[in-house]
Amino acid sequence: MEGTDLFFYLFSALVILSGLMVVSARNPVHAVMFLIFAFINAAGIFLLLGAEFLAMTLVIVYVGAVAVLFLFVVMMLDIDFAEMRAGYMKYFPIGALIGFAVLAELIALFGAWKTKSGLNVVKAPMDPELAALTNTEALGRVLFTEYVFYFEAVGIILLTAMIGAIILTHRKNDRARRQNIADQVARTPEMSIEIRKVETGKGI
Repeated sequence: MEGTDLFFYLFSALVILSGLMVVSARNPVHAVMFLIFAFINAAGIFLLLGAEFLAMTLVIVYVGAVAVLFLFVVMMLDIDFAEMRAGYMKYFPIGALIGFAVLAELIALFGAWKTKSGLNVVKAPMDPELAALTNTEALGRVLFTEYVFYFEAVGIILLTAMIGAIILTHRKNDRARRQNIADQVARTPEMSIEIRKVETGKGI
């Protein structure tokens, strides 16, 4: 067994164990931490497969943004853990039934998987210029040339969604001190600074 195979099985086992701990952990904070650990090990598998762009995206987007956001939301919410555990057994039969159904489908899928030996695989010759590029460089060339308009359209859609979310969740508060740009621009030194001459040995 080579070193690459060893790390593949190690990362795969850690991903499976982390996924099991995510659904079985009683504390939601611990579940999110195991989710982050599963994402990191999945990124390691992508690195072994030569997909460094997907690995970095998984770490930056999912671990650095989504999972950490979940962690802060769970920590800030006032969750009644006793009430959550009380409803666990109520939905356990349905959850177990769905779990066994998914397991049976996976067993049937892998049981019917067959590979044919003796196949002649024909590989098309690769352009030497493209072969010298990394995955990230190749994706960047395609993304910002052929799909640049789609990329910009997605950015505009996400910006519109962000502005809409801010407007919908914004609440007015009369006690909050707000910035007035016109008053700030119209300020003069006389309005901002008051100079007083103080005699020696005397206060103001």
